[in-house]
Formats: sequence, C-alpha cells, structure tokens
Amino acid sequence: MKRIILVALLIFTLASSQLTLAKDNQLMAQATLPTGEEFYIGAHRGASAYAPENTIAAFELAIEMRSDYIELDVHETKDNVLVAIHDDTVDRTTNGSGKVGEMKISEIKELDAGSWFNETYPDHSNESYIDEKVPTLEEVFRKFGRATNYIIELKTRGIEKRVLDLLQQYKLLEENGRSNCIIIQSFDKESLQIIHSQNKSIPLFQLLKHPIIGKGTDKELKEIKKYAIGIGPNIDRITKQYVEEVRKYNLFIHPYTVDKKKEMKRVIDWGVSGFMTNYPEHGKKVLQ
Repeated sequence: MKRIILVALLIFTLASSQLTLAKDNQLMAQATLPTGEEFYIGAHRGASAYAPENTIAAFELAIEMRSDYIELDVHETKDNVLVAIHDDTVDRTTNGSGKVGEMKISEIKELDAGSWFNETYPDHSNESYIDEKVPTLEEVFRKFGRATNYIIELKTRGIEKRVLDLLQQYKLLEENGRSNCIIIQSFDKESLQIIHSQNKSIPLFQLLKHPIIGKGTDKELKEIKKYAIGIGPNIDRITKQYVEEVRKYNLFIHPYTVDKKKEMKRVIDWGVSGFMTNYPEHGKKVLQ
C-alpha cells in the first residue's frame, strides 16, 4: 500500500512540474520580444548622451544611430496627459519647477526642456535644443509610429489603461492584442501585473535596483516569471553567475545603464539579451 502511495505521489509531482513548465512556455509564446535581433540595444531616454533626455531630439538621434529600441519614461500630468519625462518633478530637465502630477500640460509645454543640456554638456550642445519641449506620449507615437520599437517605463501607477488605449489608438498593438514593437517595464510590480491582467501578450520587464543575488534569487525570479518575460537590473548589482541563473529561467535580461565599452563587452560575454545605454552608437560598434 505504501508503495502505491509513493508511486502516486511521484506521478503527481511529475505532472505538476510539466504543468508549470507548460504554463511558463505558454507565457513566453504569448509575449515575445518585438525585435527579431538576437541582441538588442535600447537608447536610454533616447540618445541622451548627445541630446536632452526624453525629447523628440533625443529619440530622433537614437533612431539615426540605429538603436533597436528607444526607451522613454512616462508620467501623468494633473489633467491626465501622459508625458515623457523621468523625474516626478520638472526641476532637473527644464527651466521650471514643480511636480509633474501637480501641473497641467499647458504649463509643462511652456517650459524649455533643452537649454539645461547645453549648459551641462557643452561638448554636445546644439542651438536647436534651445526651447525643446517635453513631449507627450501621444506626440511620440504620432511622430514615429511603427518606424521604431519602444521600451516604455511606467513611472506612475494608475496610468496603465491610458497607455494601453494609446497603443491601440496608434495601432502599436496587433488586432489579436499582441505587441510587435513595444516593451513595457517598471520598478512597480503591481503596475506590471495590472498590464498583464489586461493584455498577456505585451512583453513586460521587471526593473530591479537591487536584484537578489545568491539565496533568494530563485524565489524572486519565479515570482517575476508569473507576469513578466524579462528583467532590467542595475548593471552595478549583477554578476555573470546571476545572468546565467536568469537565463535558466528562460527570462530575458537587459541591464541598465551600460555606457562604457568595456562594460558592454563584459555583459555581452555574460550572455545578456541586450542593454540600455546613453551611447547607442558605442553599442553598435561593440557588436560589429
């Protein structure tokens, strides 16, 4: 009798393992990366080493440099307009001050989002950057459409539906809901889970400032795999062994922010899927 029970338990365990694997494979089949490249480079806030971050100028330059993706950050204004800006205030990247969420789009559009760059980085200054504007997410989609791939970082919880509506409006999602030019990422787990609950076909990446290394790695990766197909960890916090662990879980991994050529070469050797960089043209040269 005991032998029968043991055999039954073994069969149940094997069946459960196969079911879990099948679910994992189904998730990966539903949400795949837009680019067909084996390795991809994301222009972090656009080509932000050479142009004001999160502006049309930076995105245009990133595309010119043949970036596989343009990465941009999204906040919401007081009057519910989605804008491309990294910080929750306008202080650092414009000539104004105040919290994005407490300002109307008309107020933000009055600001100069380019001159600060010329003053901070005189070697890459350009008169055309003067009075560059903070773009809305809709303006970015209207400008570039399907001519590029996007990595959209959600900076504010509660904007998920509006982002999805815009993606649908500008036909950046296929009729069956799949995405072939979009990745959405966030540090906010719940925000990603909301997106996943509404559209399981969109590739999601969990950003990690402090990925768990060593004991606890498996638990964290298993949890992330329930709703995301990849992670975006801080480059300073990962090791080759960690990258190998991530890939064992069939997860993609693109660390941020990889700016030095020797770092680019190192993480490529480690086996990452791609990386975010302020210098996309350096990444392309390293890959040659």
